[in-house]
Amino acid sequence: MANYKFETTDDTKLSFWRESMDSDAPTLSRYVMSQTKDSELVLLLNALATSFKLIASAVRRAGVAQLYGLAGEVNSTGDDQKKLDIMSNDMMINALINSGVCSILVSEENEEPIIVPVDKAGKFCVAFDPLDGSSNIDCNVSVGTIFSVFEKKDGVVEDLLRSGEECICAGYCAYSSAVELVFTFKDSTVEGFCLDPTIGEFVHTRFNMQFPADGGKRIYSCNEGNFIHWDQPIKDAVDAFKNGIEGKPYSARYVGSMVADIHRTLLYGGIYIYPADKKSPKGKLRMLYEGIPMALIIEQAGGIASTGYF
Repeated sequence: MANYKFETTDDTKLSFWRESMDSDAPTLSRYVMSQTKDSELVLLLNALATSFKLIASAVRRAGVAQLYGLAGEVNSTGDDQKKLDIMSNDMMINALINSGVCSILVSEENEEPIIVPVDKAGKFCVAFDPLDGSSNIDCNVSVGTIFSVFEKKDGVVEDLLRSGEECICAGYCAYSSAVELVFTFKDSTVEGFCLDPTIGEFVHTRFNMQFPADGGKRIYSCNEGNFIHWDQPIKDAVDAFKNGIEGKPYSARYVGSMVADIHRTLLYGGIYIYPADKKSPKGKLRMLYEGIPMALIIEQAGGIASTGYF
């Protein structure tokens, strides 16, 4: 085996540290302030980022901390709650209430909206799914958080019951091999930030995210276990994907965590569908914290989002 000898000078050591330690890191707070000049929006995104860091830590420690399994309760939409669902929900609620900039919070895990106390209330209304895809958490599959932000009007629940056209900010955070936050402001670009564990900050890593110009990979993503319950036009569409459009069949990819499936679709191209069926004739996705935020991201990245009612 060869023996190697490395010699370094003070200059090469300094160069190495300059490359490995960014002295001018493009952080989330800096980006939000540069784009909006709104200090309250910076506080809001910081509060969200704090909750994402806490959730990411809990997800990483889920095995050793015995956080797998059901909590024995059901959420507002009838899904069984996992232990991590409840913990993630509490982390987000506490961070947002204490940010001082929120007025009303709506969570998938709470039956009723949360009205922030007057002494801590601000101008934003936030809807969120604290841990999307949590049914997969016990088998170590990627999960995520989804959120949408509206500006307060009258300080009542109806402030959130509005068209997606009035959503001012939307995003998701994916917890996997990396912790990635993807979000957009209304009429702006889609940007990606990765959590750097060495400094504990989300750093700007994906700029002006767009669907591949040529359409990208031919991938369709859906839960085909529901095929027999779908309307015929949906069945026909999925059959066309499988049998080939212009002689080229699509590949099937389905994680079962909306954040993971949407993130892949955004990066690689393709189509994601979660259609209504006989079991859920109005659809299963919730508009406030799933449909609206994901649609805003997809459309501002150059894609198309639809409820199916053109």
